[in-house]
Amino acid sequence: MKRFLSLLVVAIVAGALTLGGYKIFLEPEKTIVINESETKPNLTPVNYNPVTTNASVSGIDFTTAAEKTVNAVVHVKQYGISRTPRNLMEFFRNGGAQERKIQGAGSGVIITEDGYIVTNNHVIDGATDLEITLNNNKSYKAKVVGTAPQFDIALIKIDAEEKLSYIPFGDSNSAKIGEWVLAVGNPFNLTSTVTAGIISAKSRDLNEFDDKIQSFIQTDAAINPGNSGGALVNIRGELIGINTAITSQTGSYVGYAFAVPSNNAKKIIDDIIEFGGVQRGILGIQGGTINPKVMEKYDISVSQGVFVASVSDDSGAKKAGLLEGDVIREIDGLPIKKFADLTGYVNSKRPKDVINVKVLRKRKEITLPVTLSKYEIQKYNINDVGVEVRNPPKGYLNNFELDHGVVISKALSSRMKRYNLEGLIISEIDGKKVRNVLEVKNIIESKYKDEDITISLVDRSGQKREFVFQ
Repeated sequence: MKRFLSLLVVAIVAGALTLGGYKIFLEPEKTIVINESETKPNLTPVNYNPVTTNASVSGIDFTTAAEKTVNAVVHVKQYGISRTPRNLMEFFRNGGAQERKIQGAGSGVIITEDGYIVTNNHVIDGATDLEITLNNNKSYKAKVVGTAPQFDIALIKIDAEEKLSYIPFGDSNSAKIGEWVLAVGNPFNLTSTVTAGIISAKSRDLNEFDDKIQSFIQTDAAINPGNSGGALVNIRGELIGINTAITSQTGSYVGYAFAVPSNNAKKIIDDIIEFGGVQRGILGIQGGTINPKVMEKYDISVSQGVFVASVSDDSGAKKAGLLEGDVIREIDGLPIKKFADLTGYVNSKRPKDVINVKVLRKRKEITLPVTLSKYEIQKYNINDVGVEVRNPPKGYLNNFELDHGVVISKALSSRMKRYNLEGLIISEIDGKKVRNVLEVKNIIESKYKDEDITISLVDRSGQKREFVFQ
């Protein structure tokens, strides 16, 4: 018994020594906060004493840019009609769906003192009525001047009795990564909201396999639903982007936001005003961003640039002498590191513009002046009508004594297949003459959802007839 007690005492003492040693020498230190009345919290003064930040160190004053821009960013409210059934019961009970009024909201930027406003196409898409509210709470009805869905840009206009505050365009090409910017808009219907951040990246393509043309400015300035169509401005109050999208699993801002560069937006707006639609110039190459396989196969010594996989016949690139295997390194002195750099710059140009393209060919750099070709699509499906149209072959319109129009190449719907439409000419849509497939596409995609389409059809005898499609 005495032996057992001795062993027990020894074990207890040894355990105490081990635990004490662990506590003193091995256990990591922990900070415990105790909520007691005499505890003094470590507070940072707000609004009472100046706090040193990177902005103040650099001498940057956000208030000037905010004051210049907040009155030129408007609240866009759109009203429309939805005929989509909410559930199967509604579909079967009503043979479709009942009309329901829908409302959406976003932002817009006044770009001229007489009331032209740029916004996102998705902000006004499907609207039957548009209401614009200024920062001074005055409201106006707006009309759509034109849209470019592939760029998510729309131009609208209001008629105000006074000259309006507007934001001048800046040069988005000269904007730099790390530069301070402000996002101005109406997130969650909180009007005239200004947030600050920096440019996180440029020429950002969110999905290179998407059919939309993407070359965004990325920023960490907070952008949320309702900011779409608002302004991204530099510290001088110049417009360098139209806020368009966020990447988020929650639907709210998580640190990444994207804007259409101002150079691209300005070119689109100028095209809409002057031509009624976007005039796209193309280089005439097929290619992509350089990767290790391409570097090895073609013995390329650089890891950045755009690799030319092929050159289109009759294109500006072909005529200028670009070859398969070339690597495009610069355009007009602008470094080209990836394909989005190239598309972003070329999309700010028009057909027949000349750009200087520096390429790396067999480890030697040469510069070639390239005249941009006009982008033309060869066919387009007018789904609401149920036909596919193509550009007419040379001399084909003479058979109809016409100098404009597109050819119906195929009937798509079962209803339209009953008629012998192939080869007939669509000369006008909604009273507007159409000269090629691109003009057809621009007219159709600028229309509101559920808006009627009036087609002027010329048959083989030269007789013109009008048809209205819902």
